[in-house]
Amino acid sequence: MHRTTIFLDEATGRELRLWAERERCSVASLIRKAIARQLAEREAASLNLGFLAAGRSGRSDIAERHEELLWQDDEAISTDPAELSRVAVGRRR
Repeated sequence: MHRTTIFLDEATGRELRLWAERERCSVASLIRKAIARQLAEREAASLNLGFLAAGRSGRSDIAERHEELLWQDDEAISTDPAELSRVAVGRRR
């Protein structure tokens, strides 16, 4: 670990010590957890999600019909277990 010094006003220091007592941990531990949480929140907020909704299908019913639309090309496949396994093996090749 790396030692760092911070300066707190009296009221903040007092509140931090009381919080540490209530949590039964050290002030340093509280500060480390708070900094780690802040850094994680900052990283999550900075994720680039610009790829979401990048492809527009022009359809408004995708969420409701996703399974039907996903499997529509496979409707001709038999439900016979032997046929299904033959088709699955063929797809892996």
